[in-house]
Amino acid sequence: MSSGSSTPEATTPIPTLPETHSGIPPYLLPKATRAKEAVFSGRTKPAKPRSREVPVVPQGVSRDQFLEALEELKRELGEENVEVNDKPLKDGWYMEHPNTHDMMTILDEEEFVAGAVAYPGNTDEVVKMVKWANRWLVPIFPISMGRNLGYGGAAPRVRGSVTVDLGRRMNKILDINPQDYTCLVEPGVSFYGLYEELGRRGLREHMWVDTPDLGGGSIIGNTVDRGVGYTPYGDHWACHSGLEVVLPTGEVIRTGMGALTEGGENTWGVFPYGFGPYSDGIFSQSNFGIVTKMGMTLMPNPGGHESFMYTFPKEEDLGPLMEIIRPLRISTILENVAQLRHVTQTIAAAGLPKSHFFSGSGTIPPEIIHSAAAASPVGDHTWAYYGMSYGPPHIRSYKLAIIDAEFSKIPGCRKIDPSTLPEDEYFWSRDRIASGTPDIHELRWVNWAPNGAHIAFSPVSPIRSADATKLFQLGKRIHEKYGIDFMPAFIVGLREMHLIVEIVFDRDDREEKERALECLRDMVDEAAREGYGEYRTHLVLMDQVAGTYGWGGGALGRFNERLKDALDPNGILAPGRCGIWGERYRGRGWEMGRGSEGGSEGDGVGGRVL
Repeated sequence: MSSGSSTPEATTPIPTLPETHSGIPPYLLPKATRAKEAVFSGRTKPAKPRSREVPVVPQGVSRDQFLEALEELKRELGEENVEVNDKPLKDGWYMEHPNTHDMMTILDEEEFVAGAVAYPGNTDEVVKMVKWANRWLVPIFPISMGRNLGYGGAAPRVRGSVTVDLGRRMNKILDINPQDYTCLVEPGVSFYGLYEELGRRGLREHMWVDTPDLGGGSIIGNTVDRGVGYTPYGDHWACHSGLEVVLPTGEVIRTGMGALTEGGENTWGVFPYGFGPYSDGIFSQSNFGIVTKMGMTLMPNPGGHESFMYTFPKEEDLGPLMEIIRPLRISTILENVAQLRHVTQTIAAAGLPKSHFFSGSGTIPPEIIHSAAAASPVGDHTWAYYGMSYGPPHIRSYKLAIIDAEFSKIPGCRKIDPSTLPEDEYFWSRDRIASGTPDIHELRWVNWAPNGAHIAFSPVSPIRSADATKLFQLGKRIHEKYGIDFMPAFIVGLREMHLIVEIVFDRDDREEKERALECLRDMVDEAAREGYGEYRTHLVLMDQVAGTYGWGGGALGRFNERLKDALDPNGILAPGRCGIWGERYRGRGWEMGRGSEGGSEGDGVGGRVL
């Protein structure tokens, strides 16, 4: 089968800022071009015609009703702002991703598919969409930019939902306040976009934007899904301040100081709580409202920064390392949200396919991984810690000396000299990200497999030796059971850490996808039994993960259902997101678990409530 690299999709120009809100900054265009070439050079998956009737119609609505409803929506928003999804499904890549389905699907590619996509231009038009959805009982699924890759991307949980793409027309930076170090943004503002605007206004030397591994995602989308970045401001949800939200009935509220009758914008970004109950939390990782504006704090330039990297030789160094890292992190000697990454993912991050190193079957042998590491500029190792120190030179020197003395207690520890590393070494991507400069390096490890896709196992644990070791051994054992290469990285917060295990698979290989999903389901259940819960997850796993938070006979789930029914009586907003189903869907087989991998749908929906 020929490579997809010769298709028109592979040769289209990469969109750039400011010509489109979803574009790449010009400074990253050469790097993005190389990344795109690598993605398409490994693509053998052919373009396929749709095998099911198009457009997909959500259950509970007839085809005629759905098409009539879409005609009404076009009159509400403008003909050009509503697109029926009846074309072939194109997977694209990170910078040119689809908003109709999951480009990295773990199921059949026609499972999580939108029936149409709508593009509201302001909060009033979002209100119109919500009221339209209630009139017609059509489920809607809001996205900011749809780049939550590894967790479902832009795909709706319920087939046939109308995707509400907020980013295309709602992409304004409404305010940047250099005195308060705050900003106010709409859903279509990416980390790339905010970084470029700081530069345009001459503010980059004054303030930083904390960025995740890839900068093309929405600031609002990443934050409300509780994503992280890698400066001391890496907990994005903790750094937000106030929301504007369209509720599922069409009402609009503002939270925090933005809720003041007059003058709310004056203090919107500086104090998140306002007066009375703090309601922001119910709009993160939920389907209780559509966030249309959000305040965010920005990081002051610390007056200097210095990246550092240490490597450690043995897998069993993990436990002692955690006992060193925890007190340094809690005391903020280790200042940023840093990574402790396993060598297998480090090798994959070079962007070369697995076949470059190993042509056999099964998992890649450890000796081959270590041979590849030994030949790299970093040298052989099992664990690599990427960190950054901030502040003037004398402050950095003091903290770095403490770190060096502590890390050097691990036999075989090596401090890597950055001057020995070439400019394309992964270290430099971590250096840019931890100093507020968005990059596009990270997904290179997805090229490990043909038609590379990924899905993440993301449990949270304390920063302790026993916990890190238990999770590592759990993941390693289950990966070996399913013959999948194990790529763990510990993302270390202040008192907790996220273990992010990326399973890379060929999305055109049904058997490989099934093994990947079974591997994930095993890890989720076993980790939960040991007291480690996922902090976010893929659409296909949301019901299972929600079920692991089952204390009190599922008290939290019942509470979420009561909130859902009160705020969204017709269940029209993102049904099933994070395992939360409205009354019209419950008890009808929509929840997905083991044995339901063949399909994502239940048996119908109930009637009108509101």
